[in-house]
Amino acid sequence: MTERTVALRSHTAAAPALLAASFLALAALFAHLRLPMPDALVYRAEGAAVLHGRDLYGFAVTAGRLPATYPPFAAVLFVPTALLPAPVLKLAFLAGNALLLGRLVQLSARLAGRAAGWPLLCTATALALWCEPVFQTFRYGQINLALACLVLWDLTRPPGTRGRGAAIGLAAGIKLTPGLFVVHLLLRGRGREAATATAAFAATVVVGLLAQPGASVAYWTRHVFETDRVGKLWIVDNQSLQGLIARLLRDPEPGLAWLLPDLAVAAAGLWLVRRAPRERWAVLLTAFTALLVSPISWSHHWVWCVPLVAVLLAEGRRGAAALTSLCFTARTLWLVPHAGELDLRLPWWQQPLASPYVLLGLALLAAAALPRRPGRTRDDPVPVSLPPPAARPRP
Repeated sequence: MTERTVALRSHTAAAPALLAASFLALAALFAHLRLPMPDALVYRAEGAAVLHGRDLYGFAVTAGRLPATYPPFAAVLFVPTALLPAPVLKLAFLAGNALLLGRLVQLSARLAGRAAGWPLLCTATALALWCEPVFQTFRYGQINLALACLVLWDLTRPPGTRGRGAAIGLAAGIKLTPGLFVVHLLLRGRGREAATATAAFAATVVVGLLAQPGASVAYWTRHVFETDRVGKLWIVDNQSLQGLIARLLRDPEPGLAWLLPDLAVAAAGLWLVRRAPRERWAVLLTAFTALLVSPISWSHHWVWCVPLVAVLLAEGRRGAAALTSLCFTARTLWLVPHAGELDLRLPWWQQPLASPYVLLGLALLAAAALPRRPGRTRDDPVPVSLPPPAARPRP
């Protein structure tokens, strides 16, 4: 047995051990801190409202008095959670998000044009778990990983596959932000898939209307515009452009001071999506544009850091991948004073620490806007030099 074979077998055995240790550490930490996973409890209350015919948008649960904020279709999907005791529900969310994280790593590798073997899949999943957006998704019992997987699975399916676009429409029906990927499909010349996504989204609206007619009318005519239902837009948790501007101006409602730059970033982002030379970057630019221009993008929404790092590594941009990983693991937003209204009183030098994901997203758009160098790009196949026909040996 060669040394290479021994090393390969050792790595193959160590990767699952690292994955198991990572999740055991997470479970022990959660058990010690007794984290309430409040968002999972909100989903449970939404499902119970549908199940028992109660007002979907009239309740508030947990110590934080959290209301329902998703479309009625999401509440229909949450009905099974209402049948589970809270401890079982939390375990189900932990296990489900663990599987979804592995799937997201796998789909990220597919987006990057690389195969994710078992050792790589285990190692990458174990490390991705401790990125702040992923960790917070586990902590709160969120569904960000599920939405990202739906979108990435749809976008990385083989061309011509039946029903492409439907999963994007489904994701948008659960939470509106993925709806920007319908625009992505249009800009990339995939009109048929965009139509499928739109039809799927419309179907989710109809399902919600049939299940909760009153709540559906209330949501689509009123609640969808009430960003204050979601939370305070100026706190450091909000890693959107609006959050950054509110903290910079020390204004909890920046109004036009946010809206005009937001529209400019949206237009620039979509223009870059249209001209992106590679689909992988068009996908990432769409995701990060959506996160930037959404009125509220909590830090745990930024699970798209996983495919970004995967693409950077696949293209040999190790320095950029390392800096991106550092940005999403350093947790600088939690190091600045943020109790009460201190988020609005940060000095200038703490502002970058309070908005790391926003700044990285803007940097990504700026980098994509730079003129491309002519010639072969990093992930093009290396050309093979063949001898002239006369010099080639005959078979």
